[in-house]
Amino acid sequence: VHGGRKLTAPVRLTPDIRVEIGNCTPLAPLHNPHNLAAINTLAELAPDLPQYASFDTSFHASNPEVATRYAIPRMIETKGIRRYGFHGLSFSSLVRQLPHISGEKLPSRLLAFHLGNGASLCAIKNGQSVATTMGYSPLDGLTMGTRSGGIDANAVLRLVEDNGLERTKAILNHESGLLGLSGGKSDMRNLMLDPSADSAFAIEHFCYWSLRHAGSLVAAMEGLDAIAFTGGIGENALGVRARILRGLEWAGVQMNPDANHSHKPRLQAESSKVSIWVIPAREEETIAADALALIQAQ
Repeated sequence: VHGGRKLTAPVRLTPDIRVEIGNCTPLAPLHNPHNLAAINTLAELAPDLPQYASFDTSFHASNPEVATRYAIPRMIETKGIRRYGFHGLSFSSLVRQLPHISGEKLPSRLLAFHLGNGASLCAIKNGQSVATTMGYSPLDGLTMGTRSGGIDANAVLRLVEDNGLERTKAILNHESGLLGLSGGKSDMRNLMLDPSADSAFAIEHFCYWSLRHAGSLVAAMEGLDAIAFTGGIGENALGVRARILRGLEWAGVQMNPDANHSHKPRLQAESSKVSIWVIPAREEETIAADALALIQAQ
């Protein structure tokens, strides 16, 4: 998942690369150790078998420093604290697929919505990420299934003071987001079937903060040519798509309701100034394509 500052492109795994993946464990403690354990076990069982790695953070390596640096001093206490961004494999897959699905060249200013249990947005300008909503960790940004999304740092410190570090980690990562807002439901499908006010509020919170962040990313690109949805919610929750697209009508977005209800890949109305697409998430294909490209380059 996490390549840190140094691992910003797909690589063939070597002992040094494996060490660097291990060094990134503090940045992704829930993912990197398990990935590395499988890599090391396979290396022991089949030492002559080449292994390759792709990193979920690497797509965002093109973000300018003004987008990745927090306004904190450079000192040993803040080492490694910066925005990295995630869902890079999904966004990379989207960039690769969209021209084939649309039959047109990649739009210059593309706003990508990866909406699932984990959710983030990415501003893609001329095929490169220039801004994204997740930051130092996958906790930041949008309201998610069980993660809080953006929250004031002093509020986090207050939670730590009142509840301790481990309990605060559990609250923010596993008990918040849609789950916390609705009182027990993290799956968008279940929320949309539930007529309760709490579930309706959780859905609106998800859409509202998606729109708030979307406006920020449109500003980062200085305009908008296309929108693309991907991920489990982005591909399947037509009501969520409709709510978000209504909220972007100020940017020239006009949705075709029939196309949305029919789950068509192209959603824009003829009058829309912005094209709108639904792209299947194919992260595994991206990983396989990365590995194949490295093999063929040898």
